[in-house]
Amino acid sequence: MNMRQVCRVGGMVVMMGLLATALWGCAPAPSATDEGFPELHAAPLAEGEKLRVVATTSLVADVVKQVGGERLELYTLVPLGADPHAFVPAPQDAAAVANAQVIFINGAGLETFMEPLLESAGTEVPVVSVSYGIPLLEGPAHDEDVAEEAEDAHHHEEGDPHMWFSPRNVKVWVQNIERALSALDPASADFYAANAAAYTRELEALDLWIQEQVAQIPPANRKLVTDHTVFTYFAAAYGFEQVGAIFPGYSTVAAPSAQELAQLEDAIRQFAVPAIFVGLTVNPAVAEQVAQDTGVRVVMIYHGSLSEAGGPADSYLKFMRYNVNAIVEALR
Repeated sequence: MNMRQVCRVGGMVVMMGLLATALWGCAPAPSATDEGFPELHAAPLAEGEKLRVVATTSLVADVVKQVGGERLELYTLVPLGADPHAFVPAPQDAAAVANAQVIFINGAGLETFMEPLLESAGTEVPVVSVSYGIPLLEGPAHDEDVAEEAEDAHHHEEGDPHMWFSPRNVKVWVQNIERALSALDPASADFYAANAAAYTRELEALDLWIQEQVAQIPPANRKLVTDHTVFTYFAAAYGFEQVGAIFPGYSTVAAPSAQELAQLEDAIRQFAVPAIFVGLTVNPAVAEQVAQDTGVRVVMIYHGSLSEAGGPADSYLKFMRYNVNAIVEALR
């Protein structure tokens, strides 16, 4: 790991090895046996004052909100509909970070914008990766030169940062969020614990529902082609195979070569894949060309952002149900 992969919190760099760095900033999530959850101290809150919390993405923010409810003043950095891989913070984001009492990030290298944002905020704010304790999984193998280039440019190390595509992982998020909020606001610990328990039950019900829906797809048809590698945890949890992706690696920023697109089209034909799943935050032009070449269709899904309020994916639970319905309809 090089120094730029270790994010600072108020100038103090956590350098206690790969596992310890995983919680702070943009390093990968640690293994489930890891120790070292940060020591968080109670924030001084006046009577009726809310805990000032920043979340990086709308997905992280929604889960934080499920645990913290009305006890939080919650600010989300990446706007709805924006791609977190390409997000560039604005001055108001630095101001929100400087004013925060805790920042929740996905971690695993997703938020490459966090290190400069923390530096520009110029204040000490604890940063908690909600993915702490989740084993980092690798997606399908890519060309070595492309993988090295993507890693160097986007700091994704050797694993997929899209943890949220398995509700089993989001249960871990809930545990980490509850732990952090209770440490910062111990007077509300029972409130956070009750919310966390209730939401965990909803996640467990969602997991069972996904298993029931996926059972409609013959195992031989459980092949996924996406705009970039996002379904590693979903595939591992529900018995899918990621056949390929339009953009190499775990980011939408790296551009595919003509050779890579030709190989992907060959794989689509070989495995008789009927659809390419493309996120609504991604320009679908290349995917549409591949679909035209191979005679398959493009299916739009949500992957880096929730929908607007009142939309079909305006919460994590609805986000997963929308995507699973789209996948099942396309592949069964």
